[in-house]
Amino acid sequence: MKKLAFIGAGSMAEAMISGIVESKLLTGEQIWVTNRSNQEKLDNLNQKYGVKGTYNLKELVEDADAVILAMKPKEAAIGISQIRSYLTEKTMLISVLAGVSIENIELLAEKKLPVVRAMPNTSATVGKSATGLAINSYVTERQQEIVQTIFETVGLTTFVEEKQIDAITGLSGSGPAYIYYLIEAMEKGAQEIGLDQQVAKQLIVQTLQGAAEMVATSSKPAKQLRQEVTSPGGTTEAGLRVLESFEVQKAFIQCIKEATAQSKRLGLALSDELYPVK
Repeated sequence: MKKLAFIGAGSMAEAMISGIVESKLLTGEQIWVTNRSNQEKLDNLNQKYGVKGTYNLKELVEDADAVILAMKPKEAAIGISQIRSYLTEKTMLISVLAGVSIENIELLAEKKLPVVRAMPNTSATVGKSATGLAINSYVTERQQEIVQTIFETVGLTTFVEEKQIDAITGLSGSGPAYIYYLIEAMEKGAQEIGLDQQVAKQLIVQTLQGAAEMVATSSKPAKQLRQEVTSPGGTTEAGLRVLESFEVQKAFIQCIKEATAQSKRLGLALSDELYPVK
């Protein structure tokens, strides 16, 4: 791969640029970036990673092996239409846009070209993303290897059928926010029982990392691990009894389902915009 272009220069784009440059997959000079109008952001990315910022879309896309669509989902139609004339049937489009289907990207591009739909999460910033990838029939084996390599610079990757991407969005795409919400609650609980804020943070982070490592390395399901540390009449059982009384597990399940549904709604909204009922 000689050239990679980003349309959008937000936090996800920067996380990916950082991972790509730090892993030496590409140099900063091989990465081109644009956004709607924030020249200061482009200048900052140039200073930090050596990437090339431009508002000349022909210059951005021309000869790029892949173009990463990293704008807001609602800007997909206008963003793709603006680069459409510069795309070739060999240009790989990689979308990190929640809810935007491969079919809609193909229709907006008006070309039979390779398209990848990716759903990373914000943990890409620290190289710990969990990214689901779906491809269309025009993606070659070599291009599949390239896109996997790109996202492996920011974490774990897995290829799935596109119909599963909305579910991945609801589970791991939005997942970091669920964990932050849990941490927020633990921090408030620690404060109310009199623990120092910094001490509490260290304990919470280590506890979560330890639990995650246990799940990652053990052949036992999470339910069994929970049961094994829950002694009858003990403190853990007392705490879990409160969580069950508030139906916290059910709330988390519904949370994931609703986020998945919202991803589907975003895709339908774009389809309705492109093909309004007359």
